[in-house]
Amino acid sequence: MANFFDQLGDILFLDIETASLTENFEDLDPRLRDEWIKKEKLIQTDHGKIEPGSLYFDKAGIHAEFGQVICVGVGYFQRKKKDKKLIFRSKVFADPDERELLLSLNSLLGKKKWILCAHNGKEFDFPYLCRRMLVQGVPLPEPLQIAGKKPWEVRHLDTLELWKFGDYKHYTRLELLAAVFGIPTSKEDLDGSQVNTTFHLEKDINRIKVYCRKDVEVTARVYLAMHPQLDEMELEMVHLEDSPKDHKD
Repeated sequence: MANFFDQLGDILFLDIETASLTENFEDLDPRLRDEWIKKEKLIQTDHGKIEPGSLYFDKAGIHAEFGQVICVGVGYFQRKKKDKKLIFRSKVFADPDERELLLSLNSLLGKKKWILCAHNGKEFDFPYLCRRMLVQGVPLPEPLQIAGKKPWEVRHLDTLELWKFGDYKHYTRLELLAAVFGIPTSKEDLDGSQVNTTFHLEKDINRIKVYCRKDVEVTARVYLAMHPQLDEMELEMVHLEDSPKDHKD
């Protein structure tokens, strides 16, 4: 088990929250508006005629070309051998300037050879961060540089992929895994479908930050639950001070 604990301290658990670039479709750059209308035709589920831009507010945030990162939650484990205790230290980066937020994250990711772990991270969080960093002129930190690397050289873990065990048929929500393992939910006050409204209309970034932090904690707990051979250890959650450049109402 020594190897497991040695690696555990190198894993940075991560979750991002995203929103549409603008509150209103009409405020989007004209070239991006034209491209969104093309994208909209591909993603609409109702094959009837829809008003151009009508899906923008609800759907744009999940597409990096039309969305933005509004906060990033991170966390890592520290082990206290004598006390048989694991301490999970978490923090949320938030900034009204997306570039500044991504620069802060870039600095953290460059501090050590992290192994990144997120739920559905390989399909969403990691590529989204890469795309938004490039759009904002932020160099990709080493853990996100995967071009030219062999699969086993990429230090990315994904709890969704781990749960599949080679099964490609199904997507399993983080909330379902939390329920299966008896882990407290992160959806008590908010869920992903409400983030854009909470950010743009309610202007309540603090509520989103709490939700983001809880998602990171749930992901970390799910990862531990996937290693049931561990001896019983006390788990303590410690929230580090948030980034000082938080969004102000």
